Amino acid sequence: MTVRRGEAWGEAGGLPPGAVVVASDVEARRVVEAARRAGEAPPPLALAGGDLCRTLGGRGDRGRWERGEAVQVPVDLGSVLLDGRQFWFVAHLVVRRSWWRGRVVAAMNAEFLGPWDVAPQAHPGDGRLDVVDAAAELSLVDRLQARRRLPAGGHVPHPQIKVTRRPAMQLELAARTPVWLDGEPEGEARNLSLRLEPGALTCIV
Repeated sequence: MTVRRGEAWGEAGGLPPGAVVVASDVEARRVVEAARRAGEAPPPLALAGGDLCRTLGGRGDRGRWERGEAVQVPVDLGSVLLDGRQFWFVAHLVVRRSWWRGRVVAAMNAEFLGPWDVAPQAHPGDGRLDVVDAAAELSLVDRLQARRRLPAGGHVPHPQIKVTRRPAMQLELAARTPVWLDGEPEGEARNLSLRLEPGALTCIV
């Protein structure tokens, strides 16, 4: 289910049966990948930390679940083929060799990447990835300025930082480049095929 403007999103309650508690985006991704590779639907994820948790307004307060005050929401799931190899991500995918030179691409399902507000308009239930694409030609001075502005989400607009919102995308790089899924390195790739699976996850915060 994809959330639309003006519609209610999520419902209050405790932990549903079979929910798995995860403390980070990496833990969440590993649970999802294990389920998908076994041909099963991912279990509900109780988020106790991570960028997706923060985007959903969670604070890692496990007592809320015990008191029945948690909120359960349908969340989109990122899927990617890295040179033909299938992977998933819950919060973000980043392609870069360095923050200081070369092209940097961030496909955001969550708003945040660590301390940075990379995609201020991102919503993990709207069926779209927020793709931030910094050109290889972006100067070191502009990169430093963008980095300083990232915690408050002020790094855009910039003529060499392109932001688009889309449900799927193809990305062909000039050379094999390191890829991070939910903050964890997943090797190098040159051809990436990304798409969102709308409402494929149930998350509790």
